[in-house]
Formats: sequence, C-alpha cells, structure tokens
Amino acid sequence: MKKETERSPLVRAMPLRVAGQSLDAEIDDVQYDHVLSPLFLALFMIVFACFEWARYLLNMNPSPLAVTGGALLACVYAAVRIKLVRRRLKQLKTGRDGERAVAQYLEWFRSAGFFVFHDIPNGDANVDHLLIGPKGVFTIETKTLSKPQRGECKITVVDGVVRANGRPLDRDPLVQAKAQAGWMRQFLKESKFKSPVQPVVVFPGWFVEPFDMREAGVWGLEVKALDKFIDNEPTRLTRDEVKAMASAVGSYVRSQVKV
Repeated sequence: MKKETERSPLVRAMPLRVAGQSLDAEIDDVQYDHVLSPLFLALFMIVFACFEWARYLLNMNPSPLAVTGGALLACVYAAVRIKLVRRRLKQLKTGRDGERAVAQYLEWFRSAGFFVFHDIPNGDANVDHLLIGPKGVFTIETKTLSKPQRGECKITVVDGVVRANGRPLDRDPLVQAKAQAGWMRQFLKESKFKSPVQPVVVFPGWFVEPFDMREAGVWGLEVKALDKFIDNEPTRLTRDEVKAMASAVGSYVRSQVKV
C-alpha cells in the first residue's frame, strides 16, 4: 500500500456536522442503491440483448476473443478513470471541509453585528464567504491545501506569487480573491450601495509569512488572524446600511436557488 505523503490541514479544526448531513448521506445512498445500480444493470442487459440479437440476425458465431478484448479495454479505462477521480474527489472533499471549517469560525462574527453569507454564486465562480458589518464588507476566499506529513507548512507571497512550502500554486488565490471582491463591489454599486470591499484569502492550518498586503491589495491570513485584522479597521457602515446590504445580498442568493 502506498504511504500517504500528505495530511489534512484541518486536523485540529475539523468542521462540525451541518444540519441535514445524515439525511444528505442517506439521500446519496438511496440514489445509488435504488436508482443508479438498477439503472446500470438495466443498461447492461439492454446492451447485452442488442449484441445477442445482432448475432442472431446476422447468423454470427460466438466470438469470445473480441468480447474479452473489449472487456479488458473497458477494465483499463475504468481503472484509469477511477484513479483520476479519486484524486479529484480527495481535493474536492478537502476543499469542502476547509470551507465548512472557515464557515463555522465566521459564525462568531454575528455577535459583533456582522451578517455572514457562504457560497454566493457568481456566474461560473462563487464567493466562498462574505462578511457585512460595521467594519465594512469582506469577501473571503478559502484555500485549503494538503500538508506534508512532516516539516514546515508555510505560505509565502513574493512579487505577487503565492507559494506553499516554496511551490507556486496552480491557481493564484490573490487574483481569485480580487476578482470576487470586484464582483461584489459591482453588485453593491448596482444595488445603490457604496462601500469598499476588502478581499481576503485564508489558508486553514498553514502559517502565512507576513508580506506587503497593502501593495498586494489582498489580505492573506490564517483564518484565526482574521478577527484581529477586522478589529483594526475603522467603523464604516451604520446598522441600517449593514441591514440593507445584507438584505440585498440575501435576496440575490435566494433568486439563484433552482427549485
């Protein structure tokens, strides 16, 4: 068995269970057991029946070599696809757990007069988290990266390039964060609100080496440092402004739900 070389960054901050999680798992099981499995069986039998009818109508002799070759090719294809999808699923689950862990941490901001939103759709992208409160508007991009089993886990930003333990990331989270903040800024403007929007990138479980965030135009933080950064911001919005902005965002999010 291949030894794991990476570990989750959320060992000490795994997200708690969310409402309906048991039902969500049960729905998946029911869909697989009572929908997908019978469907795949039916499709297999249809294909097999078509093959047998073709042999009967064309008076073809059995050809086990051809069928065996096709089966072997199908097995190789399935093995390759499963290997690729396992890695992708692991990345998706790590990202999902990271967003849930950050979401649960952000719930504390409600006691400070903030409205908290998660997973706001934005065309082909989404805003992972949004805070609207007296200190302003903050869009938060969560970047959950697997950690090595041993050694340092450090994020550095040099000349605008984000590196995890010296390796550049595939996608630049600073660019993503600024794009999401720009979208939110435009949304608020179209909704007749005027407020700066601060883009933030959080890296759960990683140490972020200090860098010139003013020049970068983005805060890059470990999530537990976020409250201190926000506390240092001046009060920008009244309670009525906060409620009006949150109402506009809430209405937009509900309008994106497909029923």
